[in-house]
Amino acid sequence: MSESIIEVNHLSKTFGTHQVLKDVDFTVSAGDVTCIIGASGSGKSTLLRCINLLERPSGGEILFHGTPITGKHNNPSRYRAKVGMVFQSFNLFQNMTVLDNCTIGPVKVLKENPADVKERAMSFLEKVGMTPYISAKPRQLSGGQKQRVAIARALTMQPEVLLFDEPTSALDPQMVGEVLGVMRSLAAEGLTMLVVTHEMAFARDVSTKVVYMADGVICEQGTPQQIFEAPQNEKTKDFLGRL
Repeated sequence: MSESIIEVNHLSKTFGTHQVLKDVDFTVSAGDVTCIIGASGSGKSTLLRCINLLERPSGGEILFHGTPITGKHNNPSRYRAKVGMVFQSFNLFQNMTVLDNCTIGPVKVLKENPADVKERAMSFLEKVGMTPYISAKPRQLSGGQKQRVAIARALTMQPEVLLFDEPTSALDPQMVGEVLGVMRSLAAEGLTMLVVTHEMAFARDVSTKVVYMADGVICEQGTPQQIFEAPQNEKTKDFLGRL
């Protein structure tokens, strides 16, 4: 059985009087590719943002290798180096080149040797097919290219887990395939991934576990075969039946 990297226990998140997450429990183990699916507004992205500490949970706890990470004295930057995130809107630094976007985190946050970081960044940019663009600025790139750079940037931090928040939702249809292709390759290499996605074919074909969320709760989770071929929860059946 694989080691648990992240454990989410009884997690809740409230914005004002609106409760977005309610008593959420699940585990991310080493080598998992977990896809979180569900309708817009079901709490998927908020869950991911809580796991990355971009939002502070209102209740419950998140454990990283068995240690709570939601306390006041934890260092979010150090934690995010191990649990990276790829956003739907890319979040690249517009005034920096592609290469500088990838190297600034390890150099500034982790205080790593710039030469070593550059070599590592170049290897990941090659992996995602972006080495011809290392001197380009984000404004010179297509959406698909920006997202591939964002993935390379996250990988350069050498995370244990990589979170993807609807990584293809801001892309034109013809660019979706190139980003999903990179993600498929990373999954095949054993990278632990937690993916919020509307790409059902990716969830069905690539994930090891599928989590279906509705109204801020996890209604059902299991293997892709269990969720897509024999869902048990009526909300899951209804959601998949409408696709």
